[in-house]
Amino acid sequence: MSGGPGRALITGLTGQDGSFLAELLLADGYEVTGIARGGPSGPLGCAEHLRGQVRVISGDLETPDSLTAAVASLRPDELYHLAAPTFVPDSWRRPAATMAAIAVATATLLEAVCQHSPETRLLVAGSGEMFGDAPESPQHEDTPCRPRSPYAVAKLAAHRLVGQIRERDGIFACSAILYNHESERRPERFVTRKVTRGAAKVKLGLADELTLGDTSATRDWSFAADIMRGCRLMLGQSQPRDYILASGRGHTVDDLVHAAFAHVGLDPSAYVRVDPELRRSPEPVAPVGDPGRARAELGWSATLTFRGLIERMVDADLADIAGGAPQA
Repeated sequence: MSGGPGRALITGLTGQDGSFLAELLLADGYEVTGIARGGPSGPLGCAEHLRGQVRVISGDLETPDSLTAAVASLRPDELYHLAAPTFVPDSWRRPAATMAAIAVATATLLEAVCQHSPETRLLVAGSGEMFGDAPESPQHEDTPCRPRSPYAVAKLAAHRLVGQIRERDGIFACSAILYNHESERRPERFVTRKVTRGAAKVKLGLADELTLGDTSATRDWSFAADIMRGCRLMLGQSQPRDYILASGRGHTVDDLVHAAFAHVGLDPSAYVRVDPELRRSPEPVAPVGDPGRARAELGWSATLTFRGLIERMVDADLADIAGGAPQA
């Protein structure tokens, strides 16, 4: 890696991860280019506040030529492949599209780096979902994978491709195995945002209740900006290696609910209703990641606690709903 700032290319610029990563890179003096479906004139989503600070080019995960062209023309020092479908249930409705957007897109970028820009350092955002019905919890980098959804199968395929191409072609490519990571930039269809937004609405008198599914489900939640900082550290190592980036601690949806409502001074039992029809199949193994390798080799750890994360999200929702400062 060069001693000073360089050129970075991000897929998924418009999402929460891409926007936080772009901020980190810009702060270090990088020239940042993001791939967005709508191109330079289209909406930038979570990165709208960075318009004019980053270069935006057109591209789409399901259009391989656009990804190859981006790598071949820019030849970036660092390439962060963050873009992918993120809502796991949707993968059951579109398994073929899910495989194309995740596994095929990753293969395309790996091939593009090998053929057009072999000095590029590539990070692919993987997922702890690939472990599925793992035989242990927490999971570490060598835990056997037993994926439980098309999304997880696609993420496992992408993860394996990174390792195979790295070994065969000698490029600097690594897989960041990411567990749930959240922020106020998360879409409202995700349970964390649904809860923090719901607590804010109840506090402001705009809602009487919040309806959820199984509140006993466990997740390993971290702050998205902390996770992106870990991704940056991965590309700064002398040798490429895969790492789990996670808090290492599991929390239930019930913990999430209590943290959000406690922050606005309310008792959730008076406002939260559980709808049995929203329940999912129980998970036999808690999806919790072991960040030990990242701690030891990258010096990485989360800076924002679970409670701090939920309070940050609630505060942002309160401000947004009440007409305060826009989310940025």
